[in-house]
Amino acid sequence: MKQLSYYNTLKKFQSLLALLVLCIVLCVLTDKFFTAANGINVLRQVAVNVCIATGMTLIVLTAGIDLSVGSVLALCGAIAAGLLKNGIPLASMDLYIGFTVFGVFVAAILVGAFLGAFNGLVVTKFSVPPFVATLAMLTIARGFTMLYTGGHPISNLGNHFAFIGTGSVIGIPVPVCIAIIVIVIASFITKKTRLGRYIYAIGGNEQAAKLSGININKVKMMVYIIGASLAAVGGVIVTSRLDSAQPNAGISYELDAIAAVVIGGTSLNGGKGTVWGTVIGAVIIGVLNNGLVLLNVSPFWQQVVKGAVILLAVIIDKLGEKKD
Repeated sequence: MKQLSYYNTLKKFQSLLALLVLCIVLCVLTDKFFTAANGINVLRQVAVNVCIATGMTLIVLTAGIDLSVGSVLALCGAIAAGLLKNGIPLASMDLYIGFTVFGVFVAAILVGAFLGAFNGLVVTKFSVPPFVATLAMLTIARGFTMLYTGGHPISNLGNHFAFIGTGSVIGIPVPVCIAIIVIVIASFITKKTRLGRYIYAIGGNEQAAKLSGININKVKMMVYIIGASLAAVGGVIVTSRLDSAQPNAGISYELDAIAAVVIGGTSLNGGKGTVWGTVIGAVIIGVLNNGLVLLNVSPFWQQVVKGAVILLAVIIDKLGEKKD
């Protein structure tokens, strides 16, 4: 019994222990890692993945997946930049609609929500597997990004917009503030609301959840909308930080998000995991990326190491399920 208790405790804090070990190793290998400036830099980089991975967590908890978040991020970031810089000219009516920074932020989220609703509709109404539905959206959204931008960056977006990605509030980077707000809201949803209970119920046993009266399709629609909306938030942050909407932005971001979710202890089979676990997973990915750069590891080897870490996390998860 005592051995089982030790195992459960270790399993509960395994992500945190992995982060601690990783930080200690990097501190030993390079003196550039444990500095305030580098810490702030890591937090800025992690903030975007935290937003995306938090939405991904809600989707994975229902035993789903969203491969389109990187492309949605790029499209929403491009639309935000385009609306801010060019507005919407209506020549036939001799009218021009301009947008504030807040306005383009809201517009980007609404576009993300629409794309998420489309994903949810395809998954629920047409019974298309989430992997296939979101893979299609990955290509569609990337294509629309290229069409909207003409394949060229949209740059010089102004200091007010740049504040979202590069500014600070009482010494805390704005992207980190946004990520904290996202984490708190998502954690509240999963722990304190009916929607959160339904998400876990569907992931645990969809058939049982359906028989208990839960509207499966409605809940799945909601999580895909939330996931794509948070990808849009990430898109605004990335675009602001670069002062440019890049047509190829967000490539492979879905892999980092899924990695954060898995490393954070959320089961790909659904029904098990937490938002805070995903946050730790995202920090691990961010610290790992930062450490490899500081150690001058080849970008090609960085991909190999990241893939190996993801695979190890999945193996550990599967072994844990067998013991349970």
